[in-house]
Amino acid sequence: MKFIKIEIRVDSMVVVQDVKGKRNTLRNRNNLVSKIISMWDLDWEVEITYVHREVNQLADALAKEFKRLSDGTEVEKSGEKMMMMMMSNVMKNLNTDLYVEIFKRIDMFESNSAVVRFLKAWGKANYEHWQTLDFSMLKSDFIKTKSVPFVWVHSCFDNVLYNLLFVALNSSKGNIKNLIFHYDLYLTDDQFMYTAKRCPLVRRLVFLSWNRIKKISMRKAIRSWKDLESMTMPSIDDPKYVFEEISNNCKNFRELKVMGRFHLGFANSLIMYLPNLKVLSIRCSELVKEALILILDKLEHLEVLNISHSCFVNDVNNYEGYRFDPIISEKASRLREFVTCSKESCIMCHRTKIDRGRPRWFKYEEGRWKDDEVSSLSL
Repeated sequence: MKFIKIEIRVDSMVVVQDVKGKRNTLRNRNNLVSKIISMWDLDWEVEITYVHREVNQLADALAKEFKRLSDGTEVEKSGEKMMMMMMSNVMKNLNTDLYVEIFKRIDMFESNSAVVRFLKAWGKANYEHWQTLDFSMLKSDFIKTKSVPFVWVHSCFDNVLYNLLFVALNSSKGNIKNLIFHYDLYLTDDQFMYTAKRCPLVRRLVFLSWNRIKKISMRKAIRSWKDLESMTMPSIDDPKYVFEEISNNCKNFRELKVMGRFHLGFANSLIMYLPNLKVLSIRCSELVKEALILILDKLEHLEVLNISHSCFVNDVNNYEGYRFDPIISEKASRLREFVTCSKESCIMCHRTKIDRGRPRWFKYEEGRWKDDEVSSLSL
């Protein structure tokens, strides 16, 4: 053997510290560790690092799979085909929780190359299954500000997110159909456009933090998503440009979820550009009663409406809480499904009331913002 450099990865921090001499137990080290240290001064370069046990399990599984494939004629295959077969077979046999543990324990600032190598192999072996990019657990490192765009995001986090998007989107081979982002994940305009260009087949978008996104970029993205069917978006003052692009380019669009204040301007834009909308969810929101009545009158093709846990205000912003107008019930009777909540003990109704129709999701259970009584809109 003529190699001169060895890299050792061990899932025991005790061994790593012993070998590196960082512990005070050197006199008590066992015979094997002593032999390893005695070899340290030979004419080669040795690097020993600690890896978490979950990562070692993956490496062990890959080694065993390589040995199995190498027995017989399989060894004739090219290295790339061999890696694809290995990763595909290993993924089928390992517990899916293992992947979660691997990524939870990778230091993104120090191990980007490891993430890239792993995801490239993973993507090649299984890219046809990459239909969802789910960043619903990833939050920006940010501070709210008083000036536009009303948020400041740490540049280190932006760089990490660039790396994650680059690896994931290149591995997906353009097959992603569902884009899901945490409500506190503030993409830059460049990151958003980079994602949109590499995901032309998007059917569902869950994206609530538009602070850093330009109108022209949102227009361009929607124009490229011809197959878009569903969107979860924030309440914005002037949604006309969004609905206009959907109307002109997304012929299969059928369901919308709005989080925030549902006002008259929003309702009018919706009626003007998306008259064929089938499903609308405005749960845990502040509803202008007149806007809701307008929707029920004008959206003739609407089949499902969810206003669970929402509170009402009138057109002059007088708060009315949960008081349910019989007119709304009467107009909603034509719908296939009208979802409401009138339980006095409902915790989400209480929270929406306290937060004046703008739930502060960060105060509540992790992931509660993903809920929806309409199954197709729930995450």
